[in-house]
Amino acid sequence: MMTTRITRKHFGALALAALAPLALSTAWAQGGYPSRTVTFVVPAAAGGTTDISARMAAQALAPVLGQSVVVDNKGGGNGAIAANIVKRAEPDGYTLLMQYSGYHVISPHLTKAPQWDQKDFQPIANVISAPQIIVVRDGLPVKTLAELVAYAKANPGKLNYASSGNGSLQHVTGAMLEQQGGIKMVHVPYKGTGPALQDLLGGQVDLTFGTAPPFMPHIQSGKLRVLAVTGKERLASLPDAPTTAEAGYPGVNATSWFALFAPAGVPKPVIDKLAADMKKVVEDPAFRKKAQEQGAAADYQGPQQLGERVKSDFANWAGVIKSSKIEAE
Repeated sequence: MMTTRITRKHFGALALAALAPLALSTAWAQGGYPSRTVTFVVPAAAGGTTDISARMAAQALAPVLGQSVVVDNKGGGNGAIAANIVKRAEPDGYTLLMQYSGYHVISPHLTKAPQWDQKDFQPIANVISAPQIIVVRDGLPVKTLAELVAYAKANPGKLNYASSGNGSLQHVTGAMLEQQGGIKMVHVPYKGTGPALQDLLGGQVDLTFGTAPPFMPHIQSGKLRVLAVTGKERLASLPDAPTTAEAGYPGVNATSWFALFAPAGVPKPVIDKLAADMKKVVEDPAFRKKAQEQGAAADYQGPQQLGERVKSDFANWAGVIKSSKIEAE
């Protein structure tokens, strides 16, 4: 029988190895983080609400952290490109994911070969929540949601709608409207709301669904027209736009959220610090006012609450996708 002798030297080495994680956590807790620039990786092109949320949060968080916070747009792959960058990043808290709910809890149901899993990320904080709006190009001859449905029925297959990608919340909202209204539209996926918005303004697509921030300047200028809000209440920034329930389609109900996640291995003290600092940012009156002006709501949720929201939404959207008969790519 083979025996192993543990010398005093070996015992000391083992003890040091066992204490290493504790020492690392203690170092983080004592203020070692952050000592350099923090990066928010964004899974969409510039111009959409995910990008706007990331830039608002980065600008406000930098003075709280005492370090620069930069935004790195990595759109494409229905969020998979950005998710993989963060998933594979050094778990030190310097590379974080500013995630869009559609990519986090909807896209996984529509991807035949997933490149990441929920367990690859730790929730830090929800930053902004916002209902979607149904917005059409100015030249489309409809002024209400009822008129849009009537137009679609009179012109089957003629209307096309843009989304930020297959499996995005815009895509699913479009499918819900088709189902509720008994209509058929052509889905045109893009690599984010920014490019979709440009084609909507250019008349290449007829309508889209999305959170209000990137659309507000064009709504105010008259280039785009809002037909309805997909939330339970009207938006203060768009008081004349009825909810989908008021417009006769209560089943078209969709709210997006935009939240910060870290790679799975980031130490808890770093997560706790980031969560506490984001709470200061999101609950600041100036931040809340800016979000409201954009047609969104500053909506802080800490790690535990955000984690529970992810689980709940993931399960709920699975049912919606099945009933809407949206197939995986």
